[in-house]
Amino acid sequence: MEEKYILAIESSCDETAVAITKGRTVLANEIASQVEEHKLYGGVVPEIASRRHCEAIYALTEKALETAGITKNDIGAVAVTAAPGLIGALLVGVNFAKGLAMSLNVPLIPVHHLRAHMAANYISAPELKPPFLCLLVSGGNTVIARVTDYTKFEILAKTRDDAAGECFDKAARAMGLSYPGGVTLDKIATKPDFKEYPLPFPKVEGSEYDFSFSGLKTAVVNLIHNREQKGLSVDVPVLAATLRQRVAQMLVNSTIGLAKETALKKVVVAGGVSANSELRRLMTQAANENNIELFFPELKYCGDNAAMVGVQACYEKGRANAGLNARATMDIGEEF
Repeated sequence: MEEKYILAIESSCDETAVAITKGRTVLANEIASQVEEHKLYGGVVPEIASRRHCEAIYALTEKALETAGITKNDIGAVAVTAAPGLIGALLVGVNFAKGLAMSLNVPLIPVHHLRAHMAANYISAPELKPPFLCLLVSGGNTVIARVTDYTKFEILAKTRDDAAGECFDKAARAMGLSYPGGVTLDKIATKPDFKEYPLPFPKVEGSEYDFSFSGLKTAVVNLIHNREQKGLSVDVPVLAATLRQRVAQMLVNSTIGLAKETALKKVVVAGGVSANSELRRLMTQAANENNIELFFPELKYCGDNAAMVGVQACYEKGRANAGLNARATMDIGEEF
């Protein structure tokens, strides 16, 4: 692990973030959120996100340096999320990082967004090291990977359609909840009632641990429409709790099942949905019952941030030049 100041940049979606890290230590972690603006549209508008990144990134970099108490000349490397994500948003961060690294004559380190989310756990648990099993769960991705080294990943299970976070967001929208749907749903959820709201428990035929959330999302939408047509009301907090528990249980079952099958006694959960309170409760309960050591990031590192990018960059061997380009999609095991 390289022990030098890294200036890290994250702009894969609607959060502009700049951090200063050294090893697993975070000296500054600045974030400019666009949530309130995108809330007006019920979701992220890519063109708006890109413009706001352009407007925020320079000032945020200056603020991060000031918070860390260092100057640009102290920076030993620049790290940036280069994939996956919204292509226009990624390009803002990638191009800014390329210019900065070139002007400072320091290495440019491209980082995969999902690897960075996993590395958020290294901040919260300095003792954590591979091998372990990792559930990466967010609005755009749901995968379970065997992590054999800091940059070596084997995907053991994944969603076949929607990501878990996408299921939460779209179902929340159908319930009339404000963006970001998954967060709002988690806050208002009360007690599940599967008799009143009999949601399915989707399984993928021939693939025991893979996920399918599209049908679950559609079931919620259809349930709401059917009740409306019959003049029946929907208890949104109870429906939210019912969906939340169903999704969380699906994630827990596959993760713990694979932990047993692979004999890995350490499980790491990462990504935006790792902040979900029901997932944390059920996963903790299952881990305790199966004598598995469990790791979650601190809540402030669950969402998109640049600190996790800087920490993962310490372990990345790849270096980029001015030809680096952003990629909207990329497997977690691929190299730039």
